[in-house]
Amino acid sequence: MTIALIIPNWPAPANLVAYTTTRQGGVSQGAYHSLNLSTAVGDEPDAVWENRRLVQQLRPLPGDWIFPNQVHGTRCLILDSQSPTDITADAAYSRTPGSICSILTADCLPLLVCTKAGDEIAAIHAGWRGLAAGVIEASLAHFHSEPTQLLVWLGPAIGPQAFIVEEPVRRRFIAQQPSAAIAFSALGKANYHANLYQLARLRLQAIGVPNQQIYGGDYCTWSDSTRFFSYRRDETTGRMVSVIAIESKIA
Repeated sequence: MTIALIIPNWPAPANLVAYTTTRQGGVSQGAYHSLNLSTAVGDEPDAVWENRRLVQQLRPLPGDWIFPNQVHGTRCLILDSQSPTDITADAAYSRTPGSICSILTADCLPLLVCTKAGDEIAAIHAGWRGLAAGVIEASLAHFHSEPTQLLVWLGPAIGPQAFIVEEPVRRRFIAQQPSAAIAFSALGKANYHANLYQLARLRLQAIGVPNQQIYGGDYCTWSDSTRFFSYRRDETTGRMVSVIAIESKIA
């Protein structure tokens, strides 16, 4: 099976490269079958490195590939100078050609962000904990451009019909943003279906990103086992990578 990349359907400038991998086309075995790109989930390291090589061979990237140590927090790596020594973070930002911003997911929401001018980029890892903690707001605060100049793509995440949370999670979001109530639908007495895509859209809009400049949000990692890893579905599983990079300055 060949590697299948998902290319965002958004009007990003031509000097950028952006994609999300699927689980298809790698060499990992068993629960990690087959294109697992994380070394932190129990897969054989040699298989992961070969998977990364295969992806790079298919779509070469311009610089060093840094995989953050994700902890569901709000720290954003700034990749505009030397390589960071502490890579514990849930997002990456850059305005330097050759920098690669990437994050790993298997149900959490990956966001790829760029300016209309193609001179600033970010990749953000946003599960419900990160969303509630403010990872989107913390990451976009690094942009020099106004929010009205940003384009955002919402990559593959667990869909609203599969993602179940308890009442305290719903209360936390609504306490921060009353409009978040529309992202939850009741399921029994104390459980709710939660829409990660909608929660992200609401937060992006609240800081000034126009809704018409937010794209994607039409996948479900949990229900599509052929294409996607899903932690909530399988627990022991691999990770996809979402990547955005500045290949060159716009002439």
